[in-house]
Amino acid sequence: MDKDIKVTLKVWRQKGPKAKGQFETYPMEINQSVSFLEMLDILNERLINEGKEPIVFDHDCREGICGMCSLYVNGHPHGPATGATTCQLYMRRFHDGETITIEPWRSAGFPVIRDLMVDRSAYDKIMQAGGFVSVNTGGVPDANAIPISKKNADLAMDAAACIGCGACAAACKNGSAMLFVSAKVSQLALLPQGRVEAARRAKAMVAKMDELGFGNCTNTRACEMECPKNISVSNIARLNREFISAKLKD
Repeated sequence: MDKDIKVTLKVWRQKGPKAKGQFETYPMEINQSVSFLEMLDILNERLINEGKEPIVFDHDCREGICGMCSLYVNGHPHGPATGATTCQLYMRRFHDGETITIEPWRSAGFPVIRDLMVDRSAYDKIMQAGGFVSVNTGGVPDANAIPISKKNADLAMDAAACIGCGACAAACKNGSAMLFVSAKVSQLALLPQGRVEAARRAKAMVAKMDELGFGNCTNTRACEMECPKNISVSNIARLNREFISAKLKD
């Protein structure tokens, strides 16, 4: 049975991208059945009633789909739960008397907007660079009529599970976005509809990633370990093959 616990929150507060930030401490008594974001909502209600500035943080669907809940909790992107986003994290994961440290993503590619909210539009720009199919494929045929092997279809669907939350770059010591980019390249490269622009896509998305200040991949696999959708680093190998193939064609 869930019970009330007392925790101490150490929350990163920062008024703007160029402002100097600092941790502020908030004691909380909360029931373990409450979700992590609901706990922050309750804290914000308290701060507003006290005439203080509420904590700014991103959220949207609260169903583990949108990837907006980009919080670093106790040194882990999205918190200690495996294969889950912050909005799927519940206070029963924490113990009575525990101190919980909450930070924004720490990556040059994701500058802080305010408090716990970061600008993740860099991922949108990478997608705009090549994460699309412009060929006219006509109407939607019956799925069983599309000549795609079961293995490739499954791999493409696994890659498409990426929600673009940014946990991979936040977890990487180099701030690399390779897991995200490779997932988006893979989901198209594995399908016949995506082969038309395959070479241009790989080069354009990698170039945009580098331009936006993300670091290089050194295969520490921290991205894979912290990804809430369990995206495999095998996609990075596929991206490398696609990129090298495109360069050889040049």
